Amino acid sequence: MAITTCVFDAYGTLFDVGAAAREAAAEPGREALLECAQELAEHWRLKQLQYSWLRAITGEYTEFWNVTKDGLDWALEKTGLDGDPELRERLLALYWELSAYKEVHFMLARLKAAGMNTAILSNGSPDMLAGAVDSSGVGANLDAVLSVQDVGIFKPARSVYDMVGDRFGCTPDEVLFVSSNGWDAAGAAGYGFRTVWVNRAGDPIDRLPAQPHTILSDLTTIPDLIT
Repeated sequence: MAITTCVFDAYGTLFDVGAAAREAAAEPGREALLECAQELAEHWRLKQLQYSWLRAITGEYTEFWNVTKDGLDWALEKTGLDGDPELRERLLALYWELSAYKEVHFMLARLKAAGMNTAILSNGSPDMLAGAVDSSGVGANLDAVLSVQDVGIFKPARSVYDMVGDRFGCTPDEVLFVSSNGWDAAGAAGYGFRTVWVNRAGDPIDRLPAQPHTILSDLTTIPDLIT
């Protein structure tokens, strides 16, 4: 079946999740953060994901914004920066304005020019996603922004991937799903999507029952996969 619909994870895939820590660290008076900005960003992202998985397993769903705040609090304590409440608020504010990776706009425009449906499918809550989409300017080339909040469970639950077919009336084999999370690309592959893992860090592949169909280092050549 030909691909009709291209769906993207948001955080780490279209939007640079390390941008908040980098931007805050570049501001005057942030010397302590400057010394550990990358470490903090990595801890923050890992805990954000781990807390979403644990909540999916236990059935204790909460908005992704709460998971994001909890992950940051852990990361701030881990890096010894938990005594600065103003820094916490600044990092959280910047998370609503994450920049898109440099290749995103042209890539999405190429997909739309080729007649593809395009969408985000994310753990993010609708208001968080709206902030990132608006601040990055990618909304003009998206047909839908789908949030797990509508089904009340985080990825990689199958009910999350069901949302794509429900929205676009397509079958799984008509979907190209793209994520920077290897576990997400694997989960979507097991569901039946054709998948791409955007492995920006060059990490080893996850040992899971399903694996991504394609591995890329960035999003530039995504349109070449459907033309």
